[in-house]
Amino acid sequence: MTTIDQGAAGGGGYGQSKNRLVMMVLLALLLMSLSVFIGERKESSVIVVQFPSGIELEAEVADTPEKLLFGLAFRDGLPPNGAMLYIFEENGLHRVRTKEYRFPVDILWVDESHHVVHMVEHAEPCRHDPCPFYGPPPVAARYVIQAEAGFLKRTGVKHNDELKYSLRM
Repeated sequence: MTTIDQGAAGGGGYGQSKNRLVMMVLLALLLMSLSVFIGERKESSVIVVQFPSGIELEAEVADTPEKLLFGLAFRDGLPPNGAMLYIFEENGLHRVRTKEYRFPVDILWVDESHHVVHMVEHAEPCRHDPCPFYGPPPVAARYVIQAEAGFLKRTGVKHNDELKYSLRM
């Protein structure tokens, strides 16, 4: 007596529909992964931050969940006159870390009226937990700017300096 697998021998049984489902899922995954590589990538927003001395920083805005979470982590450095700007939804006593940074940074906390309220010079990168937090500022801040270490000393930034922001198109 011969046994016949109903799924394999015509009739479109369970085996065939399962194979179609697996193929459709694999095709969908392939198309989604291709869209990530082929799709148009959003350019980062850049805000030019001008200091009272006339010096300007071109600050990349942390405007994606990844940038907000990782910031400057895993990067080898900043471009000349470059920085990262974090814009928080609310004023607050925000703290930041340098987990997985590869270079030291200077950190500025700026309030809603664009005045410098707190600064940390030469915050060292941290490679292993627990990483220290920098901040919080003594008063509520809305923005945090991270620039290359030495920026504060080189430019003479002081507490209560008023910064001007303009969007780079």
